[in-house]
Order: sequence, then structure tokens, then C-alpha cells
Amino acid sequence: MVAPDFPDRSLLLVDDDKAFLQRLGRAMEARGYTVTTVDTVAEGLAQVEGSPPAFAVIDMKLSDGSGLDVISRLKVKRPDARGIVLTGYGNIATAVTAVKLGAFDYIAKPADADDIHAALMADPSHKPELPENPMSADRVRWEHIQRVYELCGRNVSETARRLAMHRRTLQRILAKRAPR
Repeated sequence: MVAPDFPDRSLLLVDDDKAFLQRLGRAMEARGYTVTTVDTVAEGLAQVEGSPPAFAVIDMKLSDGSGLDVISRLKVKRPDARGIVLTGYGNIATAVTAVKLGAFDYIAKPADADDIHAALMADPSHKPELPENPMSADRVRWEHIQRVYELCGRNVSETARRLAMHRRTLQRILAKRAPR
């Protein structure tokens, strides 16, 4: 189910992955949006202050802060705006926080333009279908560990400390293949 067509198709994209930002910007323009791209919270807030868009797709973790600051400001400046939070950290707590601050939806990365467009245009009364092959809890845990490991510069000791995990346990997990 898709909501009625929106006359204002202004879209703000905020992500510090410049290659992803450019690809997504072009893909969303091809879908009829008027796209503005920025790569910091500060620039996102400036865009919202100057000309609040009808739609926004904002990364959760940016180089200069949290994308949630942009979402919450957007909801103040333009309450009818539909903002989506993108994140590589897919967990319930951040999803709830994003929605409470005004996000229309919350999508875990990697997300493609079709998923984002569908989420922006979704009828809020329509419940999404259950994915046919959802990720297992073991896979979600493994991906989270891998993400933290990469963010720690592949330093096992630092990763173990941040995850409150014994270093040898972490080494065993890292040596295994990804669960299905």
C-alpha cells in the first residue's frame, strides 16, 4: 500500500559515506525527488533551518554527531515531514529512540533506493510484511561484533573491552564463519 502522491518531493540526504550519498542521491532523483545531499549533522541542521524538506533520509552515526539531532529538528520545523533513519547499528533501543524523536521509519544498512523510496511513500496504517528469510539472532550478533571490530581498527583487545567480552572468547568468534 502506498500513501497518496506528495506534491512537495524535496528530500534531504545526510550521510558521511560520500560514495553511498552520491549513489543514493542520483537514484532518488530518478524517482522524482528534488535532492539535497550533505555529509554532516551541522550541514543537515543548516538545511533544515533554511528550507525544511518534505522527506529526509539520515544516517544515525555521523562524523560530527548523531543524525537523530537532525530528525528531531526537522520535526520541529516541519511536523508533516517524513524522516527515515539509516544505521549500521540495527537494535531496538535506537529504533525506539529514532521514532520517539520523530522518525517515520528506521532502516538498517545496507538499504537500497527501492527500500528507501517504499518506506518514504508507505501508508502509515499498512503493516510491513514479515521478511521471508529474516536474519537469525546469531547472525545479528555476529554482524554487530564484526562492526565493532572494524571500528576498533581490527584490534581484538579493544573490541573485547568495548563489548565487555573476554578476549579469547572474541578470538574464537572471529575465527568462525558467519552464521546463517
